[in-house]
Amino acid sequence: MYAMRIIKIFSVLIILFFAASLSANAQCKAFAKKDCLPTLSPYTHDGNYHAAVLVEGEEAELYKTFYSDMEYRVAVVGEGKLPAVEFRILDENKNVIYSNKDHNYAKTWDFKLESSRQLKLVVKVSSFNKPGDVPASGCVAIMFGFKVKK
Repeated sequence: MYAMRIIKIFSVLIILFFAASLSANAQCKAFAKKDCLPTLSPYTHDGNYHAAVLVEGEEAELYKTFYSDMEYRVAVVGEGKLPAVEFRILDENKNVIYSNKDHNYAKTWDFKLESSRQLKLVVKVSSFNKPGDVPASGCVAIMFGFKVKK
């Protein structure tokens, strides 16, 4: 009897956890569409919405293949309550090709490559909280736009 009650409580907690995480993902996707998508203009959005809830000091990675016959814009936008969001683009040898930290935490970067290659995007939310403060958390959206070279 006691074990059944524990199983029921545990099941409800699991359902609530998944429902909360689905709700957060849906809110992040809506944030990406509303706040990040406009920063891609005049580039054409590639159709993918990359967004996640990150906490101060947390880092996320994303791999993407870029082609030589295109011009690209990468846009990384964090919710207003977050401190600065840093993003770096690394090549296959882990060399930093670009860091927005060197450009006053710019939200976009436009580039074209001489040859097609897979690059790694590393996104990190800066830590500005004081000891004892609750770290801020919020959505960070990453989007890519392209133009075909003429």
